Amino acid sequence: MASSWLVLVLLPLLCLGTTLPGSDAARAFFVFGDSLVDNGNNNYLLTAARADSPPYGIDTPDHRATGRFSNGKNVPDIISEHLGAEPVLPYLSPELDGDKMLVGANFASAGVGILNDTGIQFANIIHISKQLLYFQQYQKRLSSLIGPEQTARLVSGSLVLITLGGNDFVNNYYLVPYSARSREFSLPDYINYILSEYRQILTKLYDLGARRVLVQGVGPIGCVPAELALHSLDGSCDRELQRAAEMYNPRLMALLADLNAGYGSDVFVGVNTQRIHNDFIDDPKAYGFETATQACCGQGRFNGMGLCTMVSSLCADRDAFVFWDAFHPTERANRLIVQQFMSGSVDYIAPMNLSTVLAIDLQKEQLRT
Repeated sequence: MASSWLVLVLLPLLCLGTTLPGSDAARAFFVFGDSLVDNGNNNYLLTAARADSPPYGIDTPDHRATGRFSNGKNVPDIISEHLGAEPVLPYLSPELDGDKMLVGANFASAGVGILNDTGIQFANIIHISKQLLYFQQYQKRLSSLIGPEQTARLVSGSLVLITLGGNDFVNNYYLVPYSARSREFSLPDYINYILSEYRQILTKLYDLGARRVLVQGVGPIGCVPAELALHSLDGSCDRELQRAAEMYNPRLMALLADLNAGYGSDVFVGVNTQRIHNDFIDDPKAYGFETATQACCGQGRFNGMGLCTMVSSLCADRDAFVFWDAFHPTERANRLIVQQFMSGSVDYIAPMNLSTVLAIDLQKEQLRT
């Protein structure tokens, strides 16, 4: 029975040939990073960094909290829409098996950073080193299903998104006054350090077969409601946190350009998340938002204190808010962010936007077949 079942599974996969990895030739998608892109891995962990209770997910079709730090969809979900694919499942989900694995997987975990000591206060999260180990494990699992050659092809033809860095500032360097890291490093030296670590992470992704990687920079961390609640009297952004992001992001883009030059190919595509968010923050009404300072769900000043829970103050119109909770965008803000992924100029995404990436890669695939 087991061997018969395997034949039944493998025959249609082999018949797909060049159309792997999906039923309609949608490319596989892999996600790494933190709470901005976690779609439920932390649901399976004993950790404080969770979004598995209402009102998270209030605007999903079944109004269910899914583990996404949003009222609805997050950035990976919306990218999947543009790929013509279903959302990828969390790697820890028991549903990620069989043909579901052809779609890809999300390895992200809320609270993590570039450094493995980032987020230790949350306990039991999937640090980026372990996310990469899971990616290796995923490839072994898939190889047993479709073979090593097709697995290597699926991975090399995939799209990868990685989102790290914000927690290394907010939940490490600036977590408390005179933190261990801030005593160890000046800000410029800390940025040098985390970028040297990030280089190793990105190199490892390449070594594991990734050939198209979207790398999100650090957003306007001094402007999120949590930081406004702590540091702002009038809703203006915290200058020190903004300085950190403004120093870090150009250095990250230079790192990606250096890696691409070494590989002789545009493997890494940098997303200027801060620039995208700044548009909303500088003129929210121009983008249909009522506010870019107040969180939709929370309590205290700017609704930025504590967690978003059933007893929090909750806005009636989520589409009017840039921020869903103290740190994370609403689904509508996420959709506008992905719009810049797709069609933004090099000021927003470089060396090319995602629409161009997809068109180039499709042409290459057609030439190969």
